[in-house]
Amino acid sequence: MRLAYIVILINAVFLLSSCIGSKPLTQRAPEEPATSFPAKQVPPSGKIPPTQRPYKIDGKKYYPLPSSQGYAETGIASWYGKQFHGRLTSNGERYDMHGMTAAHKTLPMHTWLVVKNLENDKEIVVRINDRGPFVKGRIVDLTLTGAKKLEMDQQGTARVEILALGETGEFQQGNRKVERFLPHQDFAKGEFYVQIGSFESLDNAERQKEQLLSWGRKTVIQVFDNGEKTFYRVQVRAGTNLSEARRAERVLERSGFSGAFVVAR
Repeated sequence: MRLAYIVILINAVFLLSSCIGSKPLTQRAPEEPATSFPAKQVPPSGKIPPTQRPYKIDGKKYYPLPSSQGYAETGIASWYGKQFHGRLTSNGERYDMHGMTAAHKTLPMHTWLVVKNLENDKEIVVRINDRGPFVKGRIVDLTLTGAKKLEMDQQGTARVEILALGETGEFQQGNRKVERFLPHQDFAKGEFYVQIGSFESLDNAERQKEQLLSWGRKTVIQVFDNGEKTFYRVQVRAGTNLSEARRAERVLERSGFSGAFVVAR
């Protein structure tokens, strides 16, 4: 499945929604400067959406990412169905097991993902609207329909690769709000890093960086302030193309960094 074609399909969904939905949508950029911020960004007031705040499940703390730009990951996909159908998701929508949405622990809400079943090369596109799965080794929870399209509904899980295509942004245009799909500029090229940890303590981040430098890994600390706390993200440079970055991710995972994932700059 070609990524450019996928982007066209996503925009087609937005165009159709603008014709039949009660909420005005558009796939074009605003004709005047936007005066509101996409949901993934922190407004000047310092307030952040509840879905972007750190949260704790079973004693483990999770830190939602400010952007899905360059995100790629390999792991286990699962699906959740009838027992959750109609319940509220993390972003306030009703879960629809027949829809094409998904749950992820840290990606921004309304991130669009390609999910590829590595066992049969089947691919789907889904939108993040929930948090999870909170089972070790699992990276994405799909709907029943998504699982069927990947032919993994019977076994319940499958090894998959996920790649972020872009996000849904909301903008103020005149006296109305409009939504549009914001595709990432390039899905395979750029400057890639593998993030191996996010720390509230700069000292801890520096110690991790020094360890990686001693292994010959070019390592940087990226500072991120979400309006409430400052986080120090330790990232290892992983080349200039996605394939090279994925190889570096696997090496770091085998070195003990089980939560490592690729990011692009």
